[in-house]
Amino acid sequence: MKRLPVPDEERFTAAAHSPRVTARVGLWLAITFTTCFVTGLLSHLIQHPPEWFLWPSRPIWLYRVTQGLHVVAGVASIPLLLAKLWSVYPKLFGKPLVRSIPHAVERLSILVLSAAAFFELTTGLLNVAQNYPWTFYFPQVHYAVAWVAIGSILVHIAVKLPVIRRALTRRPADDPEPPSAGLSRRGFLRTTWLTAGVSVVATAGATVPLLRNVSGLSWRTGNGTQGLPVNRTATAAGVVQAAQATTWQLSVVTSAGTRTFSLAELRALPQTTAELPIACVEGWSQSAIWRGVAFPTLLTAVGAQPGATVRVSSLERSGLYGVSVLPGEHTADALTLLALELNGEVLDLDHGFPCRIIAPSRPGVLQTKWVSKLEVW
Repeated sequence: MKRLPVPDEERFTAAAHSPRVTARVGLWLAITFTTCFVTGLLSHLIQHPPEWFLWPSRPIWLYRVTQGLHVVAGVASIPLLLAKLWSVYPKLFGKPLVRSIPHAVERLSILVLSAAAFFELTTGLLNVAQNYPWTFYFPQVHYAVAWVAIGSILVHIAVKLPVIRRALTRRPADDPEPPSAGLSRRGFLRTTWLTAGVSVVATAGATVPLLRNVSGLSWRTGNGTQGLPVNRTATAAGVVQAAQATTWQLSVVTSAGTRTFSLAELRALPQTTAELPIACVEGWSQSAIWRGVAFPTLLTAVGAQPGATVRVSSLERSGLYGVSVLPGEHTADALTLLALELNGEVLDLDHGFPCRIIAPSRPGVLQTKWVSKLEVW
């Protein structure tokens, strides 16, 4: 088999391979990747909160925005990463492989950065499409590799800082860009920005309602049962029989004891109607009209204090999110509902009948469906 020739760095003289191009694309890639990291870290902390972490219930759209930014920034990072790698492609095969200790650190950081970035973007893209061709637990692995990626970015920037500073300095008017074959530096950069922009517009409709009709590659729309998409059906959760049983009751456990409510008794309590978005970790979000019992009302009815932490248990026993915890910031909020209706109709079975949690500024995976028990701490 004929071996492919190793690229000769001296033959790649196009403007696309200049340090000025690499630095500018790298700057934007650093911005999108940092946005991804920070918003992803927030999502992780909301789902697995340490004692010191506080996530507010207002504004109601806060998680919708942060997680939407997470996915949009990830999509924009894909063409930026490819453009960045193309701009340094000849240097990846430069000889000798190691010239000095800083050079060795630089090459190692590039290797780790490239591998971690490709892993994060590829698995993230498959996750938003709900396609899981792997056996590992995605949230934990994605979170761990994110730290590797951001760490390698910081190392790479530290090593290349002098080169980056020179490359980002505006070229003097008496020192024009040297002629080269192919696209000019500005042409390559414009093409990169355009590609990244098209990628975002083509997919952002999943989280930006104004773009929903023009995002041809959006993975979620407003279509679905009761006008809302469904990630996990009642059949998949194995709760159909238990949720439809006439003997279903909600148990509310407090320090004073346990009180049970039938569905009719829940409906007899004062009801609150609110328009709230449901925002999924995959980046899609959709607003809907919910009606049910506000948590302050429910807690007061059982003699508990609004603002107490509440452990929520679902009829679903085998799922990863069959149990969630509502912090005090949310149980004190009058817009946190034990929802009984959706868009003017009784909750569909796939949306959590007989009742579900809908709280402002919370990930969809924590908006527990098919609720069976509430434990007040």
